[in-house]
Amino acid sequence: MAPTPAWVKQLKPSGPQGSELLAEERAKSDIPVEKLQELLLTKEAIERRKRILAILKSEKVFDKSQNYFSGRMERFERALAREKKLQLLRRKHNWDLEEARTAFDLVGEPGPYALHEGMFKVTIREQGSPEQHKIFGEPAEAYKIIGCYAQTELGHGSNVRGLETTATWNSEDKTFTIHSPHLTASKWWIGSLGRTANHACVMAQLIIDGKPFGPHPFIVQIRDLKTHEPLENIHVGDIGPKFGYNTMDNGFLLFNHVKIPHINMLARFSRVDPQTNKYVRQGSPTLVYGTLTYIRSTIVMQAGSVLARGVTIATRYAAIRRQFQDRDAPELEKGENPVLNYTMVQIRLLPLLAATFALHFTGKGMQRQYDGNQKRMNEGNANLDSSKRGAGPEETQSGSDTLADLHATSCGLKALSSTIAAEGLEVCRRACGGHGYSSFSGIGSWYADYLPTTTWEGDNYMLTQQVARYLLKSARSVLSGAAPSNDTTRILSHFRSRTNIGCAFDILGSDEDIVAAFAWRASFLTFEALKHRDEEKKPWNDLLVDFYRLSKAHSQYLVMKNFFEALQDPSNTSALDAPTVKVLWSLFRLHALHTLEQEGSEFYASGACSKHQIMLARTQTVMALLKEIRPHAVRLVDSWGFDDWVLDSSLGRYDGKVYEDMFYRASELNPLNGVTVDPYPESEVLFKKVEGLKSKL
Repeated sequence: MAPTPAWVKQLKPSGPQGSELLAEERAKSDIPVEKLQELLLTKEAIERRKRILAILKSEKVFDKSQNYFSGRMERFERALAREKKLQLLRRKHNWDLEEARTAFDLVGEPGPYALHEGMFKVTIREQGSPEQHKIFGEPAEAYKIIGCYAQTELGHGSNVRGLETTATWNSEDKTFTIHSPHLTASKWWIGSLGRTANHACVMAQLIIDGKPFGPHPFIVQIRDLKTHEPLENIHVGDIGPKFGYNTMDNGFLLFNHVKIPHINMLARFSRVDPQTNKYVRQGSPTLVYGTLTYIRSTIVMQAGSVLARGVTIATRYAAIRRQFQDRDAPELEKGENPVLNYTMVQIRLLPLLAATFALHFTGKGMQRQYDGNQKRMNEGNANLDSSKRGAGPEETQSGSDTLADLHATSCGLKALSSTIAAEGLEVCRRACGGHGYSSFSGIGSWYADYLPTTTWEGDNYMLTQQVARYLLKSARSVLSGAAPSNDTTRILSHFRSRTNIGCAFDILGSDEDIVAAFAWRASFLTFEALKHRDEEKKPWNDLLVDFYRLSKAHSQYLVMKNFFEALQDPSNTSALDAPTVKVLWSLFRLHALHTLEQEGSEFYASGACSKHQIMLARTQTVMALLKEIRPHAVRLVDSWGFDDWVLDSSLGRYDGKVYEDMFYRASELNPLNGVTVDPYPESEVLFKKVEGLKSKL
């Protein structure tokens, strides 16, 4: 294809330019973007991000110009090159853990080292003995061995207890035999396994003298450290292209009676005594519980930022994109209307904008709760005896009320926050109209890569059973007369004490009453579920839909509570001026009342709200809040501080040059435009000419 002609390059979009339109939008609001950004990210994190971003931009391997044009092989090759460069930069600049995580986040794509960093090293550190830290942990830290975490199987995902891979203890030579007895025992979906890892932390059913002891972690070498070819009796490979996440080599893995040494069973909490051949429990397995909770708490923290990317792109583009005329506008304002002025666009985008702040503050609250619980556990105040855990769906046997509450909170908020983020990204994409379907929007690929989050670390529907199980247990303690020991039992006790009195919440005039209404609805659904279970003796399976609603209600209460408390905390708001704090309170009310209106039938059934209140929330208050927040929309998304390089979006450019960037990518970066085809069916020639060469990494 001939270069883009000069006369084309001189063309500009008709009407007001994007940069002018966004400048006008920003002039409508006095939100101090830098101050609000510091509240969200902290000065330290902002400085760190700027410093590391400059380093990444200077490296050719991180050039993003061909990201949207590459096929799977090219994308994986480039991702591996980027991961290697990140490790070299980490050593060169002596990055600490936070700096390394910042770099990974800025690159913005899953890479072949992700599970080595995020699961393999963590599992060895958290579940290995000091000896195993030295044997496996130190080489893993130095990238002398590359690992993954092999749990999910072709036939089992969420049901870890049902895993089919076996690890049989051999008393004669003090080894374990790892074996895949069925095709469905194949490890599947394992990130970094397909082509990159040479070791795997394999979750397998421990068997001693024919007796099963449940799933345990085993370190297994799967590839030769020099040739990188699979070892004997191991079949391993990549599972193929996915809906997204195609820079990651998710893999499969099968074993044919593979022997490993005794030392390869991670032994911080349990082991096989080689002298007696007996199974031995040791240490405090609550720390494993805590590790899973930590992973889920990070997902909650990330959800706000993930959604903010899509909201930033869609909001900026909606401020620039003009479609149709407002038939009721004054004569002087006739002309095509910015689509962000349409309430049908506002009702889709502005509640999501509010949700980014709600999820952010909830994530921070979740991390504080996790850190406090870890401190108590390390001080020895928790004592979970998992040997006493029954097989029934309501057995928890937590070592402390706070630990059980944290576990339920992490499960419920993980499910809710990742669902809001994933579904919200798709809403943002569709709000961009036809151009939202282009990869250049920067939303579609991000949505596809984020979507697995709704499934991993606990499927979002399955996790709700964990929350319901805990809430039923808490409700039983309240009915037995036990004093409240945490926030959950406090709201349940309050509801129980007022069951015959009812409530009178002013959801339209009191922010505190909004939170109380969410607590009331969650408590009502808890005792309703308990009645179905304990009094009516309904089977667990018959109540799963009720449990899903209950978990969602409880988690929505936690989001409202965390958002409310964050805005009440002077340490969060003291650096902001009064008008900005007022806007944040409006975001709180919008998120809460929009959610309440969507779940209106449950609020009405519980007695938390009247039909009239719900109708007014929908027809008046929410619409008034949209109008109030609308002038600040662009500055509010600016406060998330996404660099154009990070967003990699034509539609979401900070300078508003949407159409120029889209045309540039299509005309000058698109390698397909270098192909001259033979279009006639009689000819066997497909491509007459292919211009340009594949860039070498």
